[in-house]
Amino acid sequence: MALIEIDDNSGFCFGVVTAIDKAEAELARSGSLYCLGDIVHNASEVERLRLRGLDTITHSDLDRLHDATVLLRAHGEPPSTYAVAARNNITVIDATCPVVLQLQRRIKNAYDENKRKLDSGEISAMPLILIYGKEGHAEVNGLVGQTDGEAKVIQKVEDLNSLDLSRDIYLYSQTTKSLEGFREIVAEIKRRKQTGEFQYFDTICRQVANRLDGLREFAASHDAVVFVCGAKSSNGKVLFEECRKVNPRTYLVSDESHLDTSLLAGAERIGICGATSTPRWLMQRIAEIIEEKL
Repeated sequence: MALIEIDDNSGFCFGVVTAIDKAEAELARSGSLYCLGDIVHNASEVERLRLRGLDTITHSDLDRLHDATVLLRAHGEPPSTYAVAARNNITVIDATCPVVLQLQRRIKNAYDENKRKLDSGEISAMPLILIYGKEGHAEVNGLVGQTDGEAKVIQKVEDLNSLDLSRDIYLYSQTTKSLEGFREIVAEIKRRKQTGEFQYFDTICRQVANRLDGLREFAASHDAVVFVCGAKSSNGKVLFEECRKVNPRTYLVSDESHLDTSLLAGAERIGICGATSTPRWLMQRIAEIIEEKL
């Protein structure tokens, strides 16, 4: 019989845990709650909470909503969301991750200070604020919102081609991006930049970043690996690819319906791991199914 192990370090990061705890506390109290966007990028966990009364809404829904209670998830929101909530008499349960909240404040302070300097004539042009992250990601939208929409999002080195790098530059990162990718962007800006200042800030969450080496070691120590994560998880896609690099027999599943146990045939040690958005109970369910079928 194969040995099946679940990675102890996989699963929800503390920001997601806090958001879900806040949602469950309100659901236990009132029986219903709105959440602006999926509380976590995992369809199975979203469905579990939906059955308990959590109603996922969009920003368009928020515009039409009045006199209600809405949870803001760990990803964070731009200032415009709080303005809508205040205007519509919406009670906000703010579950923004502390790491994301600190980054939002850091970007806003830099933007506001440079705006002041521009208005007073201390500088002749606004610095270029860059966010290394995924275009359209909820966290990134919240970060760009701290600059009145002026920050530019870059996802890869090629995105630098369309930017004026002669300006002073402030570079930040989405908290869940890879350190390697961030360092590549930093090195390329340094290589290209001829004039102006360049300040960069490693704002990647270490709870997320530090999982990478452990995941690689976990994947390498098993004959086959099942990586569990939702289809919307950016973090999950990155971590899955890193696992597959060290162990080609790494298979991605979003839930038990996508599990093909025939792919695990002959494996004596099977590892199960996941993203920061993967619930522990789902990895345990996958482990039980594998144990039953092999």
